[in-house]
Amino acid sequence: MGPDGLPQVSLIRRGVERWQAGHPWIYRADLNGDPALQGGEVVRVTDARGWFLGKAFYSKHSKISLRWLSYEDVAVDTDFFRQRLALADAMRRRALPGETTYRVVHGEADLLPGLVVDRYGDCLSVQFLIPGTEQRKQLLVDLLVELYKPRAIINRSDVGVRALEGLPQEKGVLYGTQPGPVAYDEGLVRVRADLLEGQKTGAFLDQRENHIMASQYAFGEALDCFSYVGGFALQLATRAQKVTAVEISDQAAAQLRENAASNKLTNVDVVVANAFDFLRDSVDEGRRFDTIVLDPPSFAKNKDAIEGALRGYKEINLRAIQLLRPGGYLISASCTYHIDEQAFEDMLASAAADAKRRVQIIEKRGAGKDHPVLLNLRETRYLKCFVLRVL
Repeated sequence: MGPDGLPQVSLIRRGVERWQAGHPWIYRADLNGDPALQGGEVVRVTDARGWFLGKAFYSKHSKISLRWLSYEDVAVDTDFFRQRLALADAMRRRALPGETTYRVVHGEADLLPGLVVDRYGDCLSVQFLIPGTEQRKQLLVDLLVELYKPRAIINRSDVGVRALEGLPQEKGVLYGTQPGPVAYDEGLVRVRADLLEGQKTGAFLDQRENHIMASQYAFGEALDCFSYVGGFALQLATRAQKVTAVEISDQAAAQLRENAASNKLTNVDVVVANAFDFLRDSVDEGRRFDTIVLDPPSFAKNKDAIEGALRGYKEINLRAIQLLRPGGYLISASCTYHIDEQAFEDMLASAAADAKRRVQIIEKRGAGKDHPVLLNLRETRYLKCFVLRVL
């Protein structure tokens, strides 16, 4: 125990070097022994000599044993979390003035490991991903109520990563009453999201700025693959003559049709199909498009899946390049953080070469400003979005 009564965890030299290099995660192999702790504790982190290095959340079951909280010897109490939430809030208010739909807390990138909070107007959707935040759930909910005075707070901790922490999946209403579908604006369109049953925390807020950007390039006949509820398709429809939106989920496709109808966008044709099959068949049929968006789910959950993921990305991008008329635009995204921007760009170059087409890079983009990237934690730079022009 340390002088403040907190348990102490010491690191071997490799762990100390990692900590001092600024990486906020310390792996179990870098601990000096196995702490007799239950998980979820705030611990004092020391080197082998007992010299203080900082404070962290401890996880018993995960390979990531320590998640950085502070270099300073400060109390990790209610005021600590209140200040961290205020720090995150201040950035959003400056970067997104007047906005009411955005990511409030982006985990480690906002110095709050294991916590994700998204705001949809007067409703919040929250994920508690590690024992450290799970055990402080009520405290964090109380602080969010204090800061945002929401109508409801929804728990969307129904994610697979909790299993790595020895935690069950959970979802439900933590505060207020079930709000039902909520509506918010993205550029020229209004989108509805189901915070309790939708994917992630209800919608893909990391792509909001890219959704709006897509309308700038849309023209002619457009194709949106992996459409979900229409984040890209609806934006394309504000400029394109016709949009074909491909989505494999019947439920998401139904919501997409509702979103198109509520925006009076009659030029959206929703096709329930596997995007890989649709792209292959479209090439075989000799179809052509002027604008194509590819925004698939992650193809690699771990490093072992990278090779297969790159094959999948290359297949769909090759087909898309083949389908575009000269001068057409391809907006291609990947949320697989195991594949970095350079690897993704190399894959696109290979696809263009195989398609025997010349391709320009117009923009390289990432997640929106409400999803900051933490230096020294590449996992927070997970989203890649390339705007390409096929000649």
